[in-house]
Amino acid sequence: MTTGRRGRTIPAVLGALVLGAALMLIGPAAAHAAPAGPPPRPAAPASPDPALQVHPLTAAPGPVDNPLKGWAKFYSPGANQNVGYPHSLTWGYFGLSEIMTSASNCGSYNWSIVDSMLAETAANGNQAAIRIYLTYPGGTGSHPANAIPPCFSGNVANRSDTYWNVTHPDYDSPFLITALKNFIAAFGARYDGDARLGFIHMGLVGLWGEWHTWPYDTDTADGRPNYMPADANGAQLVAAFDAAFNRTKLEIRYPDVAGGAANSRDIGYHDDSFCYREGSPLQGVTLPASLGGASYSQLTRTLAAGTENKWITSSIGGELRPEIQSTAFQSWPNGSGSVDDLKACIELLHPTWMINEQSGGYSAGDANVGAAVRLMGYNLTVDNSYYRNTATGTTNVGVRIANSGVAPFYYPWTVTLGLKNSAGSVVRTWDTAWDLRTVQPLTIRNFPEWNAGANPSYRDFGHRQYFQHSVNLSGVTSGDYQWVMRVKNPLETVSAAAKKLRFANSTQQADGWLGLGAVTVGTGTGGGSTSYEAEAANNTRGGSAVVASCSACSGASKVGYLGNGGTLTFQGVAGGTGGSRTVTIHYLTAETRTAVINGQTVTFAPTGSWDTVGTATTTLTLPAGTTTITVANPSGWAPDIDRITVS
Repeated sequence: MTTGRRGRTIPAVLGALVLGAALMLIGPAAAHAAPAGPPPRPAAPASPDPALQVHPLTAAPGPVDNPLKGWAKFYSPGANQNVGYPHSLTWGYFGLSEIMTSASNCGSYNWSIVDSMLAETAANGNQAAIRIYLTYPGGTGSHPANAIPPCFSGNVANRSDTYWNVTHPDYDSPFLITALKNFIAAFGARYDGDARLGFIHMGLVGLWGEWHTWPYDTDTADGRPNYMPADANGAQLVAAFDAAFNRTKLEIRYPDVAGGAANSRDIGYHDDSFCYREGSPLQGVTLPASLGGASYSQLTRTLAAGTENKWITSSIGGELRPEIQSTAFQSWPNGSGSVDDLKACIELLHPTWMINEQSGGYSAGDANVGAAVRLMGYNLTVDNSYYRNTATGTTNVGVRIANSGVAPFYYPWTVTLGLKNSAGSVVRTWDTAWDLRTVQPLTIRNFPEWNAGANPSYRDFGHRQYFQHSVNLSGVTSGDYQWVMRVKNPLETVSAAAKKLRFANSTQQADGWLGLGAVTVGTGTGGGSTSYEAEAANNTRGGSAVVASCSACSGASKVGYLGNGGTLTFQGVAGGTGGSRTVTIHYLTAETRTAVINGQTVTFAPTGSWDTVGTATTTLTLPAGTTTITVANPSGWAPDIDRITVS
């Protein structure tokens, strides 16, 4: 066993790799709390276009390995990153001396160690979260304990840490400050906006790069000197990071480091002891004092800084405390013993992702773990799509998206609309200006410190955000299609294995496309196809036939229990001048079935489920004027019918 501070033990299987995150990070007790209070609710979105038909979609559990959220496991060169509980993030540490390798030139950088990790992680379909450090007690096993660059020798004084047996540089050295600022600028110039990177923890300062040097800190009553940089010098490094990274999200350990220099910038926080309770009596190191948290807990300090709402624009990450990683979810959601109230921790901290090395031992079907991961970060559901069932020329397509997670999606990834034909091929796409970052959580949890209601209580926050895009169907062959949409993960330009951002909907497809519903594209010249809904009020149903809801169907309904006496007759079908017509039947069935349509026997292949729409065609001779088309099967069951189109 490896022993941490106060005699706490850390499983040896984790070793030095996670010792840093296992440390109880005591800083100065928070000053008198000055919370910001409940955030103002974002402005309501535009209303759906009333000229468009509404197509409800069915919700389903969101994927637990959606990009840029959930658990992150440690990078191990050459290892398969996709074993254990499903995830999309890989965490990596690097010593600064492994990049600044020159003994004579602090402006020379060897990025190969970072590039190798990013390339390998991308090949596994994942994005990386990384931190660069100067001191790491015991080392990681593959990275050094003392990572002070050799070019600092003779230019920067060193300070001995006999508690952790590491060497700290003088963080107030002008040479060090200049060298680190130059390094940060080069770091950003090389990697800001890199599709392989999800999050960067602002390391460099303190043990494990966590911006603390306990016990050599501001509490000098113990006789140990303070090794932390002066706030003004720390603020220079924070400003350098902010200037260097304008696209990739940054996180720092606490809101009060460097005199709170990060608090007015787009820099989030990183709770490295997430949801742990320690001491006697037990106190939480994440939750605020009002919910049993210690005076030094992450949220007590955040409330004191008035930055508890920073998650609205800046990402929150961290590490589930290693001592509880293997057992935390046995007591979900309320916690027990050293596991604090996990649901409250997630709802009040608003984390998007967490390091959790022991998630590798979780069952992929663990419902408690799944509930926690889906609550973290974003969990997006399209509840309605909006479009005309039959369209031609220029037409509008809209969607309404809800977020049941605790944070927005933080990146401006492109949302694309598409048309899929009956063979499942995407025949046309349109990139939209839709910004998923505006889809904020529908509800947020009140802090007791807000005095805004009973505890726990929740308030409305985000909206079901409506987006609409105009598409031009010119050149699209007349026929029957499915509207689909997807979000482009920029990692797809680097790796074919890139994980797709997927919605919490039953029509979400493995290729990344979300089914929005069926549409008939006409020519706009009087020809083309005419669509007839099975559930239309003027149709005639006989026997066992019934109307049922169907999120995948064009009118959100279908007619089922056809055959064996159940019949459906479409009324008012336009036969034009009469003659041969192609009739396309939009149907649903989990097994092969047949139907007799105006005397023609048609075989229907399985569509995959009773919630998946497919098409089959037959040719009928129709009289001039209006007529009827009947679906029946006197000797067995027929498929469920969404609609027909006649062309």
